[in-house]
Amino acid sequence: MNRRTFLAASSSAIAFPYITHAADKKLRVGVIGHTGRGNYGHGLDTVWMNVPETEIVAVADAHEGGLTNAKKKLKVSKGFSDYRAMLKEIKPDIVAVCPRHADQHHDMSLAAIEAGAKGIYIEKPFVRTPAEADSLVAACKKHNAKLAVAHRNRYHPLLKVIDKYLADGKLGKVLEIRGRGKGDRRGGDEDLWVLGSHVLNLIHYFGGTPRNCSARMFKNGKPVTAADVKAGSEGLGPLASNELHARYEMERGFTAYFDSIANDGTQNHGFGLHIIGSKGVIAIRNDRHPLAHLVPGNPFGPTAKSRPWIPFNTPGPGKDEPDMKVIDDLIHHVTAAKDLVAAIREDREPLCNVHEGAMTVEMICGVFESHRQGGRAVPIPLKVRGNALAGL
Repeated sequence: MNRRTFLAASSSAIAFPYITHAADKKLRVGVIGHTGRGNYGHGLDTVWMNVPETEIVAVADAHEGGLTNAKKKLKVSKGFSDYRAMLKEIKPDIVAVCPRHADQHHDMSLAAIEAGAKGIYIEKPFVRTPAEADSLVAACKKHNAKLAVAHRNRYHPLLKVIDKYLADGKLGKVLEIRGRGKGDRRGGDEDLWVLGSHVLNLIHYFGGTPRNCSARMFKNGKPVTAADVKAGSEGLGPLASNELHARYEMERGFTAYFDSIANDGTQNHGFGLHIIGSKGVIAIRNDRHPLAHLVPGNPFGPTAKSRPWIPFNTPGPGKDEPDMKVIDDLIHHVTAAKDLVAAIREDREPLCNVHEGAMTVEMICGVFESHRQGGRAVPIPLKVRGNALAGL
């Protein structure tokens, strides 16, 4: 059974609903932030105020002033300087792990799961290494906890529409997927972690499980060496490059690529992926509306006229989005939060779950391991469960 079949079955053929949390009982949310060290992400703290099935009951922040501000913003009386103390006293049903700094994600999530939380909503990047991902996958399985990663585009209803468009052969034979980061000052491995994680998550969705990764990394035009490795910002771990090029052989029979070059001059327009077929291209531009455009025609054939970029919305190419509230809820994480609530109550995996988060980390760290091996194709899952840049 492949990943999509499993997700469809798990969401539509559940025999025994998860009855610990009655449908009319609000799930209690504990928020973890860290002012000055990743803060509260992109609204992962406030989203629960727009989810009627939940209520925020406490917040933890090691920064005194940040904690005071967070209590006011979230309208709660319970505040803790130590998130472990909050987990022990409050025992929330859902924990929002909000800091952007990835070095805190594993310990915060593991503590929440072991304290009895049944749902975790975590900022990306998920964690720093496959080993950290392994730990959380095991913890979720042991405690029957549901963990969702804040790759909000993964929840977009357009993805299923594109699936059908591809299955119906309207794009012809899918030849490859081309992904890029933002290509701003963070280009290279920082871009790969912070923004590329969104792109790789969608490459995984459309391409299935990657079988291997081959990649090269560069610093100012020269191959990265041990001398280039430094401690990264935002708790990402070792970083070294300002340019990288990665190639993945995908389960569904085509190749996917990811490229990032610092200050590439594209003004962030490359951030996303292109699904290239023999009859056209679907260009997905992360975090924008419309999410996708269709560029019809043989992508390699010359034309007398420029090919149009046709907006691709949920009713199909060239049609307007009928309900912009759906898009607004998606952008502000409401869709993902509600899916997590449903996953807890139905005892199923969230759409962007711990396994998808783990695969994104695997794909990122595959770049480092391949470069360490001189650009060889390294099998996924990786044998090296840490960050290979530390061993250059």
